[in-house]
Amino acid sequence: MEIYANRRGGMANIFFNAFFIVLSMLIVAPFILIVSVSLTDESALASFGYSFLPSRFSTLAYEYLLQTPMVILRAYGNTLFITLAGTLLSILLTSIIGYVISRRDYALRSPLTVFVFIPMMFSGGLVPFYILVTQYLHLKNSLWAIILPGLLSPFYVLIMKGFMSKIPYEIIESAKMDGAGEWRIFFRIILPLSTPALATLGLFIAFNYWNEWFNALLFIDDDRRVPLQLLLVRIMNTLDFLRNNSEYIQGLGIDMSQFPNESVRMALVVMVAGPMMFVFPFFQRYFVQGMTVGSLKG
Repeated sequence: MEIYANRRGGMANIFFNAFFIVLSMLIVAPFILIVSVSLTDESALASFGYSFLPSRFSTLAYEYLLQTPMVILRAYGNTLFITLAGTLLSILLTSIIGYVISRRDYALRSPLTVFVFIPMMFSGGLVPFYILVTQYLHLKNSLWAIILPGLLSPFYVLIMKGFMSKIPYEIIESAKMDGAGEWRIFFRIILPLSTPALATLGLFIAFNYWNEWFNALLFIDDDRRVPLQLLLVRIMNTLDFLRNNSEYIQGLGIDMSQFPNESVRMALVVMVAGPMMFVFPFFQRYFVQGMTVGSLKG
């Protein structure tokens, strides 16, 4: 029986390993295809279509995008500032509110939890949101117009509350008996114990800020403050305009047949998505721990 059980366990491990290998390949394959297309000559794409290996190697798409490197670098700088500042502030506020409503000795714990939960069900709407940011906060053409609306997510606050509520309350009581104040308990004890949850939520929040373009579309008109994703949207719209008005463009003496239309699109995806793909592996260990919220035992 033991040999039979070991054999079944070994077959199950082989099956699950094979399944996740295939799943990983299916996830990675589209990005490999995007990189390949971005390095393929446009005429080869028109003749042979997409392939995982460039049928005719060309870096024309990247040369076209990097003709004005300052525009790309400025957009990268804006996006990095939005992502770093927004993530740090959001994590701080989320952890503070999550900690407050996780304390069972806090008298307003239940009303505040309901107050946090309500925005998950209702929204003020786009027009009041636009009026608030532009007319009352005066954040038009400011990067803070992109950062502030995403600082607090009720869903993330409730996740943080669920994690922090599993931290033994005896630790807090012991720290109080040693003379520690609330802020010292929070920064010196609670935050270090919450590292997996902070890293997991921080990764989600960073992805949200990195991919943010709609608020930038609403509030950013200054070309010097355009983030990377909005720049991508503008370039894509320009490419669509050139493709849909090819007859008019040819009338101006511009040969659109030599323009790397499809490869430029894929090169943009690589330039925009690439940096965050390299960030994820550094948080993978904390990500796995953070997804098991509630595993901490008292």
